[in-house]
Amino acid sequence: MRAMTTETNTTHVDRMGGANSDNSHLHGWLEQLVGQKGSDLLLVSGAPAAVRTEGVLSTLGESALSGKEIEAAVLPALAAHAREEYQQYGIADSSYRVPGLGRFRINLHRERGRAAATVRALPSTIPTLEELHLPAGVGALAKLQRGLVIIGGATGSGKSTTLAALVNEINRETSRHIVTIEDPIEYEHQHNRSVVEQVEIGIDAPDFPTALRAAMRQAPDVIVVGEMRDPETARIALSAAETGHLVFTTLHTTDAASTVSRIADSFPQERQHSIRAEIAMALAAMLTQNLLPHRNGGRVPAAELLMVGYGARQHIRKNALQHLHQEITITRKQGSFTLEESLAQLVFQQALSREDAMTRALHPDDLDTMLKARGF
Repeated sequence: MRAMTTETNTTHVDRMGGANSDNSHLHGWLEQLVGQKGSDLLLVSGAPAAVRTEGVLSTLGESALSGKEIEAAVLPALAAHAREEYQQYGIADSSYRVPGLGRFRINLHRERGRAAATVRALPSTIPTLEELHLPAGVGALAKLQRGLVIIGGATGSGKSTTLAALVNEINRETSRHIVTIEDPIEYEHQHNRSVVEQVEIGIDAPDFPTALRAAMRQAPDVIVVGEMRDPETARIALSAAETGHLVFTTLHTTDAASTVSRIADSFPQERQHSIRAEIAMALAAMLTQNLLPHRNGGRVPAAELLMVGYGARQHIRKNALQHLHQEITITRKQGSFTLEESLAQLVFQQALSREDAMTRALHPDDLDTMLKARGF
């Protein structure tokens, strides 16, 4: 997606640093990444550079890279704060813009004492929810007025893209003040019917808690927290949701129960009961998703959505998280759906084989019943 304004875009490029430096090796790899329509460039010591396209890896040449080569190629592309983080902690994230190629998210880290990097291509436009082929019920999340919405999934499951699509839907359909807090910014939003401010950690604010506290003073209607990484960020996000804001965030979780556990368990034992009470009060919805190989190539999402109602809130307060799955069925009229229902639809659409769907199900007996009912 294009930058919000030309002035903002230019300033962002200037602040990124390294855009005009001699990064010929990195730029050569990025040209191949874009040319192959790949999603990720992987640079690991002892192996050739590799590109992931639709989940499949292919190498770029045969020459194995050294850690020094990777560091020399990637380090100059990091923003100044990210270079400092890498030098101090051995790991850093940064966005990077190359004129004519687009924007990228860089993660430079160390493994076995050597430099390694993963570079993700960031799309220039934000896909719609329909283009992502997400279940129709996901669109209801953009119509919520308040509460905490958590999008869970493994790395590479499309959480950030879904989040961007929801923000874009809000921006297109309603007049609201949206503040996003990301590390780094992945999708750039234009002002549409809404006003969108995008805060990048390390450039516009030192960390998520500081940025989130500041956002609370800016009269936002919608707050997007790229990732709920620590208890302090979680605490402020919960408070924001309780006080009438609509808050979106992501977590590396696989279902509703693990999402609640992940947040509560990040706090000291003596605080977990009160935190669960706050979660129960603040939560509006939990979406978890996976990207699965499509039978005809590419990938397709399978998802599960719990619209949080009275029953789910009671289960969360009592830490009876094993009952959250049954709440999905109970709140189906409110838009909830199970992973198994999502998988079944993919089988009916011939996007996924019965066998593949069964291996992905969290409740395979439920899926088996659904498929047999339709003759699959």
